Amino acid sequence: MAVATELNLDKYCAEVASRAKRASARLATTSTKVKNEWLRRSARLLREQDGRIIEANACDLAAAPGYGLSEAAIDRLRLSRKRIEEIAVGLEQIAELPDPIGELIRTTDRPNGLRIDKVRVPLGVVFFIYESRPNVTADAAAICVKSGNAVILRGGKEALHSSQAIVQLLSEAADEVGLPAAAVQMVSTTDRAAVGKFLAMPQYIDLAIPRGGEGLIRRVAAEAKMPVIKHFTGNCHVYVDAAADLDMARAIVLNSKCQRMGVCNAAESLVVHADVAGEFLPTIGRELTERGVEIRGDERTCELVPQAKSASDADYALEFLGPIISSRVVGSLEEAIDHINRYGSQHTDAIVTGDDAAAREFAARVDSSAVMINASTRFNDGGQFGLGAEIGISTDKFHARGPCGLEELTSYKYVVFGKGQVRE
Repeated sequence: MAVATELNLDKYCAEVASRAKRASARLATTSTKVKNEWLRRSARLLREQDGRIIEANACDLAAAPGYGLSEAAIDRLRLSRKRIEEIAVGLEQIAELPDPIGELIRTTDRPNGLRIDKVRVPLGVVFFIYESRPNVTADAAAICVKSGNAVILRGGKEALHSSQAIVQLLSEAADEVGLPAAAVQMVSTTDRAAVGKFLAMPQYIDLAIPRGGEGLIRRVAAEAKMPVIKHFTGNCHVYVDAAADLDMARAIVLNSKCQRMGVCNAAESLVVHADVAGEFLPTIGRELTERGVEIRGDERTCELVPQAKSASDADYALEFLGPIISSRVVGSLEEAIDHINRYGSQHTDAIVTGDDAAAREFAARVDSSAVMINASTRFNDGGQFGLGAEIGISTDKFHARGPCGLEELTSYKYVVFGKGQVRE
């Protein structure tokens, strides 16, 4: 239910945040056994009560056209029994992952007899703002709680009923296993002003994570009084080097771009060394065109690919999230690296090469969260990296970079053991 007045909105947001803070203090010492019991019990409830979720989802689907959602967006919103089963399996997979909390990162024995342990601890309270995908509600809750954090979820209004139904079941599971009731809370108001209220509460909230359009992320980064994990865009590149195996390059480019186009780790730009452009570009150009991909290229690309359109300088910096790719022919590895660092978004960039020295130089100098050597950009993903579920892919350098899994939602503290030592 939306909160009617600004005074009430202030009160509501403060109550939600303070409850989360109190819950986070209990979660910091909650055992792995209890957290895993909650995950498995939540999975069972999702299966047993899938009718409740589908009924709630029907309300969201009925309202979707009124929000102007595209067919693709409506499909991402839709929940079926199969998709609910996939959500439940995801929770069970997180239960199988090692618990990072309490991990001894390093221990040091000092000459004065002090023992200094560096120990992994939760961050505290996470405020997560995300797009209209109800499966993300369960994923985010699971990864936050497993890493010892309370979470405040602010999903898109388009999925409000679905997300509330999922959170209700997670709360029922929490009550059954003895987890704090406020470990997972869903913001009940659709008032956009609520986001600003939460972002101004660093006394309660330790981290904000926006996951959605660039406008949302820039707003959160500008307004937040606490640290933010973010990525603005996923302008990912595949560079085909002079020493590339061109059959391998073909497979990597097609997978990077076409396997799923509307995601942040899909390739948006193709960079090809001049020595292989004459052989490679006509073939890959034809195959991309057959798959409905528009190519926007430089002069040499347009000479080699008749279907290509001339690229503007702005095209090289765009995240298309659809059937368009930019292309450029370069004369050297140096020029390729300069192009990627100039136009890229520090997300994911790949090199295809048989030259180990070129691969090492590319990996060292391309400033991205993940560099792929002879592999698709699509692998920059928490599950593919063996991290389990992720809460997003960060293009920041602090505090986390790349896929943000359990460890990325932790910090550390020093615990010092003495036997009465005092400093002289």
